[in-house]
Amino acid sequence: MITGELKSNIDKLWEAFWVGGITNPLTVIEQITFLMYSRMLDMQESKDEQREVLAGIPFKHRFAEFEQDYRFSRYANLGADEMLETVRDGVFDHFRSLNHEGSILSYFMKNARLEIVKPSLLVSAVEMIKSLPIDQGDTKGDLYEYLLSKLTTAGINGQFRTPRHL
Repeated sequence: MITGELKSNIDKLWEAFWVGGITNPLTVIEQITFLMYSRMLDMQESKDEQREVLAGIPFKHRFAEFEQDYRFSRYANLGADEMLETVRDGVFDHFRSLNHEGSILSYFMKNARLEIVKPSLLVSAVEMIKSLPIDQGDTKGDLYEYLLSKLTTAGINGQFRTPRHL
């Protein structure tokens, strides 16, 4: 269950999306998901790079040499306008080209696009995603449960996930 500061930060981000002109709750959840995916992809790449250096275990890189600027840890430190351009034109292109035809990931990412048009909103969203403890426990599941509770249809559609302890 999400409580305290994390819940407050998500509420602030939700409000920032609303003020920024993105009022469809599904779009807000989708954009937060894309940014979380970007961060998790970068985190896994970093772990694999460390493993390769320490243990000599090779891996298939998710980012080519020329795509290093598309990593969350890189674009999260850019200025607002440069971040918007990098994410819109580079990161989402990278998402659409991640897997081969016929894969589940390519199916879900084939139409991925950044709906955030205000640089300041993107910076706020990236900062919130950067502060999430997504590598601890069931934070991602709790986050989605909270985000889905914001949908007016959430109660009609029933429970969306099974908690980890079950």
